[in-house]
Amino acid sequence: MRGKVLPVMSLLAALSLLVSCGRGPTVTPAAGVTPPGTPLVSPATPAPDVLGVLPREETLIVAQLTGRVGTPDDFNEWVGWKWRDRGMQQLMNEPLWSVDFATGKIINGLAAGDPIYSEDFKKVTIPLRKGVAWSDGVPFTAADVVFTVETLIKHEGFNAHAFFAENVERVYAPDDYTVVFELKQPNSRFHTTFLDRWGSTWIMPKHIFEKVEDPVKFKFNPPVGTGPYKLHSYDPAGYWTVWERREDWDKSPTGILFGEPKPKYIVFQAFANEGAKILAQLTHQLDAVDLSAEGLKAALAQGRTNRAYQKTFPWVVNNDPCITGITFNTAKPPYDNPEVRWALLLAIDIVEYEAQAVDGMATLSPIHVPSLGPYIDYYIKPMQEWLKEFTLDLGNGETFKPYDPEAPRRLAEYAKSRGYAIPDDPAFISRAFGFGWYKYAPDVAEKLLIKNGFSRDAEGKWRLPDGKPWRIEVISRSDMSHLEFKNAAAAVQQWKKFGIDAVHVPSDNVSALTQNGEYDVSGNWPAFEPWGAGPDLYRVLDPFNSAYVRPIGQLTQGHTSRWSSPEMDDVIKRLRETDPTKTEQVVAIGLEGLKILVREMPGIPTFGYIGFISWDEHYWTNWPGAENPYTQPYTHWGPFKYMTPFLQPTGR
Repeated sequence: MRGKVLPVMSLLAALSLLVSCGRGPTVTPAAGVTPPGTPLVSPATPAPDVLGVLPREETLIVAQLTGRVGTPDDFNEWVGWKWRDRGMQQLMNEPLWSVDFATGKIINGLAAGDPIYSEDFKKVTIPLRKGVAWSDGVPFTAADVVFTVETLIKHEGFNAHAFFAENVERVYAPDDYTVVFELKQPNSRFHTTFLDRWGSTWIMPKHIFEKVEDPVKFKFNPPVGTGPYKLHSYDPAGYWTVWERREDWDKSPTGILFGEPKPKYIVFQAFANEGAKILAQLTHQLDAVDLSAEGLKAALAQGRTNRAYQKTFPWVVNNDPCITGITFNTAKPPYDNPEVRWALLLAIDIVEYEAQAVDGMATLSPIHVPSLGPYIDYYIKPMQEWLKEFTLDLGNGETFKPYDPEAPRRLAEYAKSRGYAIPDDPAFISRAFGFGWYKYAPDVAEKLLIKNGFSRDAEGKWRLPDGKPWRIEVISRSDMSHLEFKNAAAAVQQWKKFGIDAVHVPSDNVSALTQNGEYDVSGNWPAFEPWGAGPDLYRVLDPFNSAYVRPIGQLTQGHTSRWSSPEMDDVIKRLRETDPTKTEQVVAIGLEGLKILVREMPGIPTFGYIGFISWDEHYWTNWPGAENPYTQPYTHWGPFKYMTPFLQPTGR
């Protein structure tokens, strides 16, 4: 059978300050690392070397997006959530491939080239890069990949167990730098499990894990990776992690492809609040940070060496292919009822909601992909007529069409009221604020709830069908500048106004709670992010595969909503069996999947992710801003490692 080479890009194109909390800042060094002779100091404390023992001119300090690490001594990324953005995915690990949404390019990491599929998509061959070594000096080979996949299949406790058990019949290595997968079913996107966007299947170091009795319980401390940095030390309380550039950085894919990373040390640090972040940056003790809309304005107004991604309004990162919003736990009543989910959506005034969340500076999307880049022409525009005709059944012969194409105009009027210069050009409004959202219709929401047995008490408060008061707990990350927090807080205010006892519950343990289904509603993204290049929505839709659903209390291997349907399973199956280079077919199937998500609404899409990045150029320059987007701009994404060779020290 004649093989076909599917280029990865073609597949996509077709497809605290350091919080002391009353304690001294304890240092835990990595095994084999000499403990620093001087304790770290608070970033609020002026010092020639901000972290006491690290030379500031060689040290890059960045804020950790997901906050304090809940399991600081555990680096086993293959089990549960391990705060991979503490530097694990950005510096320690190299995936087979990475996607860079800023450039739309695929970067070959551990892979030496594109996957080669058989004509029936049941066999795939992956070439591996030569000359790569693990950070302990052991060569990286195909044996590591084979061992990883066989181990993930063997143990149910691993995150990716279900995927590989469902897909892989056999995996083997004909030589040290080639891996062959024989699949149980056609899957033209199989290789994308190794393609990093925010998360992918990482490769285990065989020489470490093969000696472990229980790899699921193994903490993998100290971790060993193929990236350009190795673990230096970390805070046992989870507030910071320090990474040191490997002496043999040239044996990492980053070094091979782009050269020597400039910072010798990189610190990922959690902060008590946004004020602490801003203070640290204004005193040049924090080089890169994500803030809120208000926080960014404050940092830019006060910092003489601060800059944002865009140098003028709206300043934000606006090319991130992620949809934010609200996720329902559909395994838990009453959120298992799509009419209840729709009622909660219609109780939201999206202009008030976005005003509270981001001061009206984000782009609305009524579907589960953001309104930007290729998704506008492939999905947003083609769905407009369908959305306008989409109808809800309110009972007693009454129906309602919820779509509101005027929502972006109303949002633009709000922005004008805030003093922003907004042109009246419809094309500008569509580009800046979206093509539409849903109507604010609390009266219709009430009818849907009454239809399903809900009622109001004498004070107008909502009660469940069993007569008990309706209390909704909306959980989110505890970082107040994170859009997960912002979405959750805004939803709570809307639902309280509607008469529901809604409360916002920020938690450092939100990832474990949502992945185990121990929540009502969360600020989690309502769908996984698309790739950021091309039309393929496999990454968006496959997490809703029924094969990944688990009972409450067990770790889900799919989307945290725990929602699935036979119709969506069929869509996913057809995507797997479709050549990803056939754009028209890929888009047609993707549209089917998006329509199912709108009808069922397991999570509410609100607006595309925007990044309020503040960079301090006192110590480091040549950040990838809008005028020079040589890579994605975030320090919490995997491709951050590919930024490090291009950052320039100022010599200060």
